[in-house]
Amino acid sequence: MVSLGERLSSARARAFIGRETELRRFEEALSGDPQAPFAFYVFGPGGIGKSALLRRLTDQARSAGRPFVELDGRFTSRDPADFERAAGGFLDVPGTVLFLDSFEHCQWLESWLWQRLLPRAAAGALVVLAGRIPPQAQWAADPAWAGVLHVTELQPFSEEQSRSLLTAAQIRPELRDRVLRFAGGNPLALSLAAAAGMPGWSRDDMRAPSADVLRTLLAGLIGEVPTAAHRRALEVAAQAHSTSEELLAAVLPDEDAPELFSWLRDLPFMEATHRGLHPHDAARETLAADLRWRAPHAFVAMRERLMEEYLRILREAPEERVWTVTDELFYLFREVESLARVRTWSRDEEVHDRPLHEDDIDVILGMAEETEGPESAELVRYWMDRQPQAFSVYRLVSTGRTVAFTARLALSAPPDPQDLVTDPVVAAAWRHADATAPVSPGEHIGISRFTVYPERYQVPSRVIDLSSSRAQAESARARGRAYGFAVWRDAEAWSARVKGTLVDTGERPRVGAHTYGVFGIDWRRMPVENWLRRFISATDVPLQSGPSGVSRSAFDQAVREALVHWRDAAAFAACALMRVRLAADLADPVAELRDLLRQAVDELAQDPRGVRARDALTAGYFSGAPTQEAAARRLGLPYGTYRRHLRHGLDLLCDALWQWELHGVR
Repeated sequence: MVSLGERLSSARARAFIGRETELRRFEEALSGDPQAPFAFYVFGPGGIGKSALLRRLTDQARSAGRPFVELDGRFTSRDPADFERAAGGFLDVPGTVLFLDSFEHCQWLESWLWQRLLPRAAAGALVVLAGRIPPQAQWAADPAWAGVLHVTELQPFSEEQSRSLLTAAQIRPELRDRVLRFAGGNPLALSLAAAAGMPGWSRDDMRAPSADVLRTLLAGLIGEVPTAAHRRALEVAAQAHSTSEELLAAVLPDEDAPELFSWLRDLPFMEATHRGLHPHDAARETLAADLRWRAPHAFVAMRERLMEEYLRILREAPEERVWTVTDELFYLFREVESLARVRTWSRDEEVHDRPLHEDDIDVILGMAEETEGPESAELVRYWMDRQPQAFSVYRLVSTGRTVAFTARLALSAPPDPQDLVTDPVVAAAWRHADATAPVSPGEHIGISRFTVYPERYQVPSRVIDLSSSRAQAESARARGRAYGFAVWRDAEAWSARVKGTLVDTGERPRVGAHTYGVFGIDWRRMPVENWLRRFISATDVPLQSGPSGVSRSAFDQAVREALVHWRDAAAFAACALMRVRLAADLADPVAELRDLLRQAVDELAQDPRGVRARDALTAGYFSGAPTQEAAARRLGLPYGTYRRHLRHGLDLLCDALWQWELHGVR
């Protein structure tokens, strides 16, 4: 009997194309050849086939009877100790092979890997790294590594290899030359083209993959999404960093999450990881761009659903899960301007934080005195004595060197008189609270009192990124937090950076030779959920509400519901559209609103571009056709063409009715 794993491995081997040199060198290493490399490093742009090669090498290791460990750089911890634990037998079990994909997402580990981890590998172990950028030059040039490190930049497929892939995928011969011209040997574009069947291509000038090419490929690949539920699942995957069945169930509670997850997993541009499904980067960006263009309000609404689920997890998850959830939460907002002003998203000089230890005290005091003076150093000592748990110490992942520290204090009301006398900055925060909205007994304030990174002092950096993520996680989980405050020495610069997210209190306390700005937010008036919604409205389509308090996305859904029930007066009377402004002053709401819908559809044909949209809506909802397929036949259209006209008509109709709702014009 042959196992499923063996069948899959055989199928991959038969379908795999090219990369003969890499396969041969790795086979030599597996056989124990003393001249073979110990470390293999492959790199190249997205879609060039790195992950496919790693899967093939994994199959080789399995066939050779080697134990192996598979890791993904997108989901590695910031802590080298956690990475070391995940690597498992690579350090202890002879002959283990470590595979690390998407290395560009944890490139900050590179120096640590070469210097500290890899030299401790078990006897006969091998390592394979794959990423988008080449290794640091010093390792490839280091004589000590020259004989044991094999670096390969993966190249596009040759024409012969590309033709082999298209032939195996049964692409029609008359289309192969066109595919070859635009794909340029890129395996991802070739594979998507093969899976999509290349419908509707007519341009002859396509030489390399582009966003437009990928968008068309994805449209052909997905085709008609089976149901609206499947479309929403795809919209989740386009925005969430990783999509699990649990996330689908939470965000789409009325749908069959296991079935939707299975469908997503079978899409050829989805990668399965231990945290869920992860679209290929190019596919994700294409899906997200298409959703923004096709349904901007749905894009924003889905982001809101995901945000609310992540916030729920932040409040309820164990402490060790907070980092993962916080990262995924901020990933949703990575393109928003107000967030980009204060975060770097850089992985250069990556750091990780640890609680304060006694051995850190002298180093921290030295940093404080170097950057802020002896008076500030004394305040650091004061708060270390009072709240040592508030301090985080940051070390470079590559070397372990301590480079920064932060302190996020939690101060209960009423304030301690000794704190007010000792620390002018804390006194200023309490002064602002008392002057605006006093903190009641049982409540407390949070204040990011110190952010000291001498090499990048109080400018956007990874230290500020991580401390900010911690602060937001704490604010989302804390009970009784009245205010949150942040303290910056360059008050004018930070006032511009945090504009729209934190309030400049106007307080400018002085410590020693330096003056500080205090910025805050009253979490009682602006809950974390609402504060994060501001990020969405900063650059995306605002979730505008109409006179009846119904949001645009809810209004559009109500229009669609009313169309479905248009022919059944009793069902129509129960529709949500009956509760909006359009129906408020009607003498006979059901009859008149049904007539209004019919009028609005007919008026689409006043623009020649809306004639087919009008016909599709009429056939689909007013003609009595039992199904949309029947409506398409009635119009003499292919089903896909009919659906395209119908979607266009729904967009035009909802836009027209929304204007009537806002302005009272009919």
